[in-house]
Amino acid sequence: MRQREFWKHLKRNRMAVTGLVLVLGLFVVSIFAPWLAPYDPDSIDLQQVLMPPSQAHFMGTDTLGRDVLSRIIYGSRVSLKVGFVAVGLATLIGLFVGAVAGYYGGWVDQVLMRLVDLMLCFPAFFLILAVIAVLEPSIWNIMAVIGLTSWMGVARLVRAEFLSLREREFVTAARALGASDTRLILRHMLPNALAPVMVSATLGVAGAILTESALSFLGLGVQPPTPSWGNILTAGKDNIEIAWWLSVFPGLAILITVMSYNLLGEGIREAIDPRLKG
Repeated sequence: MRQREFWKHLKRNRMAVTGLVLVLGLFVVSIFAPWLAPYDPDSIDLQQVLMPPSQAHFMGTDTLGRDVLSRIIYGSRVSLKVGFVAVGLATLIGLFVGAVAGYYGGWVDQVLMRLVDLMLCFPAFFLILAVIAVLEPSIWNIMAVIGLTSWMGVARLVRAEFLSLREREFVTAARALGASDTRLILRHMLPNALAPVMVSATLGVAGAILTESALSFLGLGVQPPTPSWGNILTAGKDNIEIAWWLSVFPGLAILITVMSYNLLGEGIREAIDPRLKG
């Protein structure tokens, strides 16, 4: 019944439905990239360098004559992979830390929350830059670093939910029946604490995609020739006066993707608790 109510409220929110449709469209594009891309994204044609948008190359070509549309389509795979793997890692860490802190309380809560406060003291992006500068720039290192530096918000959300849930009657009843701490956490409390985590994870994907794009733009992210929206923008920066399409089209791809996840996240938040609708 709760699922029906959730979908009922979500479908009423046109902006959320728009975000959902765009997100699903991005999934389709990334999955079927080999069939949707008109050219090989790594195919170099020095006779077609910096060609403006045309029928042959809908979004023009880059400094090596590669088709920009094909590279943007393949770049969606990198962005979505980074978004979901990084946010998945951050969510798992945040769930564990928040659940343990909220359930046990006392000195355990104090120690874990001081760790969260310590992590929040460091500017996340600069911390990521420092770690990536030491490690070899690769998509796996980027996903790991983003995940390991963005779990604190989830931990705080889960802790707050657990502090409230542990005083509920159904938890007290389960404890009286002899349920172990693990069973109480995993079977009774965690499912009831996932609603705000869903919203945080959806919005977190947008943040992770932005971070990956920024790192690739700075040359510390996904390395060429692997196409990424960020490293396409780097070429656009170097040729912005003569090749506007190298900045506009990947920039629009990032804008639409981030906007889609934000719209969907806000829609999920309002569908979970319609009272939050402003």
